[in-house]
Amino acid sequence: MKQLMCYFKNYKIKAILAPLFKMLEAGFELLVPLVMAAIIDNGIKNNDKPYIFKMALLMMALGLIGLLCSVTAQYFSAKTAMGFGKELRYDLFRHIESLSYTEIDKLGSSTLITRMTSDVNQIQTGVNMFLRLFMRSPFIVFGATIMAFTVDVHTAKVFLITLPILFVIVFGIMFLSIPLYKRVQERLDHVLLKTRENLSGVRVIRAFNQENQEKSEFKASTELLTKGQIVVGKVSSFLNPLTYAVINLSLAAIIWRAAGQVDNGILLQGSVYALVNYMSQILIELIKLANLIITETKAVACAKRVATVLATKSTIVYETEYVHANDEAPKVQFVHAGLTYANAKESSIEDVNLSVARGETIGIIGGTGSGKSTFVNMIPRFYDCTEGQILIDGVDIKKYPKQQLIDKIGVVPQKAVLFSGTIADNIRWGKKDATNEEINLALEIAQAKEFVDSKEGGILYELNQGAKNLSGGQKQRLTIARALVKKPEILILDDSSSALDYATDAALRKAIAEKTDHTTVFIVSQRTASIMNADQIVVLDDGKVVGIGKHDDLLKNCEVYKEIYSSQNKEEVVAHA
Repeated sequence: MKQLMCYFKNYKIKAILAPLFKMLEAGFELLVPLVMAAIIDNGIKNNDKPYIFKMALLMMALGLIGLLCSVTAQYFSAKTAMGFGKELRYDLFRHIESLSYTEIDKLGSSTLITRMTSDVNQIQTGVNMFLRLFMRSPFIVFGATIMAFTVDVHTAKVFLITLPILFVIVFGIMFLSIPLYKRVQERLDHVLLKTRENLSGVRVIRAFNQENQEKSEFKASTELLTKGQIVVGKVSSFLNPLTYAVINLSLAAIIWRAAGQVDNGILLQGSVYALVNYMSQILIELIKLANLIITETKAVACAKRVATVLATKSTIVYETEYVHANDEAPKVQFVHAGLTYANAKESSIEDVNLSVARGETIGIIGGTGSGKSTFVNMIPRFYDCTEGQILIDGVDIKKYPKQQLIDKIGVVPQKAVLFSGTIADNIRWGKKDATNEEINLALEIAQAKEFVDSKEGGILYELNQGAKNLSGGQKQRLTIARALVKKPEILILDDSSSALDYATDAALRKAIAEKTDHTTVFIVSQRTASIMNADQIVVLDDGKVVGIGKHDDLLKNCEVYKEIYSSQNKEEVVAHA
């Protein structure tokens, strides 16, 4: 929790006032048994009704003031907890957004979602309960013990024996519970991972008739989580019975010792009532404290998990000073560039040397898993090359400030991702202040203008979650338009036209060449038809560049390219043979 203490800085006063008002409430509560003892010993014993009425009014006043203090304390604690949770959640989200693909891959999206939601909510509850009870409960426990000694020292010695036993029970169970709760949260992560995979992949699961398999796997995950919760529940369940047993034995001891004192005329009946009442207060507060400790145990386990994410630093660090580009240098240049993913045994891309002039179109092709996406992901620094360097306008990309680098590059990823909202809203992700004319031009180049105009409202057509009301090809064209609207100097199309027919794909490439201002284009594709007219074609095989050149040259000199081309153009190959 220490790492998260900074989130109290805007709520210091409220965080101090909440326990103070709770302690005030507790102070008034400790006076009640003494008032009741006075009513018994003086009012009832002497049949003094005015005295009883006066003391009853005093008790009501103590209750009302205590209630007012309690409500005030809960208001301050709730404000602190909600504010704490809000700022923590915001910072956690912002931190996750700052992480590179490497850290996100390592942590896992399901774990990050759990920590953003369930864990932060648990911490928020922990803060609220901490401010309300952590000071109040010990204050009453020790206060009741001290007040008992003011009533009768001989009988109050029972309290000194009871308290250490209770603390051993409470804190012993707490220390046993903390690691168990941590394990339960980890198992919850796995259940959420299975849930996420099943919801996002429901069509695939049904297509391959894997419902029963997924159900059995999900059942196994939930059973493991349930077993963990049962174990920690069993440990925690000992808390109340043990504390009740100790308290009840203590009450019996108090009554037994006090009875002799009363018989000898040393102790009054009201005082016995006060002693029993103080022990009952200790019981109630220890039960509250026990429940608080369970809540705080969960909160501490969750806080450690959140702190782990916040402590994770991005491996990609950006410079802050604006870079002046060299217009005479190649637009993009790979110099012995390579990438080995974190914890991977082998490199995914190695020793790439490539010089790309302004306005050139570069085709990238290779078999599945050959490193095509890795190749282009190094340009915008989604992953940093682990060997060699990549230059843009003659400057190492690691020297560019983040915004300057992003402004130069437009990326269309493999998976077409659109968000709920209008088409115009989604296109403006590329350029916030894009006019309708700029949006329509981007749609026209992306070959999306026709189908967008046919939708009700045109660019104001509402997309649902995940743009499920569009086809795969339509989504791909909108993601291309989103990248084009910013008029990037470098455009990366990572297999982003796979759902388009050959005619639309050809029209798209032609429009990009004719209607963009000397944009350097990288096209990743499985189709030779999509890249055969590129200025340079890079052929990858198992992370290695096995050929660079034009289509005709590669057909003669590169066996991998020839094999790919032949598999896609069998009729043409047979005719030439």
